[in-house]
Amino acid sequence: MITRTVSTRREARPEPPVTAAWLERVATHYLDRYGASSEMLRRVLLRRVERRCRSRDEDPGAQAGLIDETVARAQRAGLVDDARFAAARLRGLRRRGTSTRQAQARLAAKGIDAETIAATLAEEREGAEGAEVGEPDTEERAARAYARRRRLGPYRRPGTREANRERDLAAMARAGFSYGLAKSVIGGEAEEDDPSFGEE
Repeated sequence: MITRTVSTRREARPEPPVTAAWLERVATHYLDRYGASSEMLRRVLLRRVERRCRSRDEDPGAQAGLIDETVARAQRAGLVDDARFAAARLRGLRRRGTSTRQAQARLAAKGIDAETIAATLAEEREGAEGAEVGEPDTEERAARAYARRRRLGPYRRPGTREANRERDLAAMARAGFSYGLAKSVIGGEAEEDDPSFGEE
């Protein structure tokens, strides 16, 4: 009887080297799927370069210049715009009921610099000032959206509101809303028709 030795492991082909064209393809593919800040794109490219360099036993630090160049090219092409990303992200966070403090922290975590965050919040305030008189400001609308989403205060089932008042105030405070605003929203009435913020 003849026995054959068959290798159960395939020889892995070595990955091709990191090139500017490959990085551009990675960046384009990522930006086709997701909106991103320049720092988010930089992090994605760095992870991909590290993975490829690890398989080739190369130093990923040598590719830092290529990564920066690719991010700069994406910015020049208009594929990445931190101000536009911050404004869109802030609108989404406000719809979900995110406070200003929490929105600042989340935007910073996405790699948006402090000046861009401040400019985006100032732009939001200017837009709110141009709104009709008597319309609640963005922080109050966000607080109401948060209370509605979490079913706090006036959005609780009837009969359970007063028993959970302190718990609801604590939840609003943890979400970054001021005590005065939390007290106003939790003690207020439910707004059934709030066109400014829709539920998720």
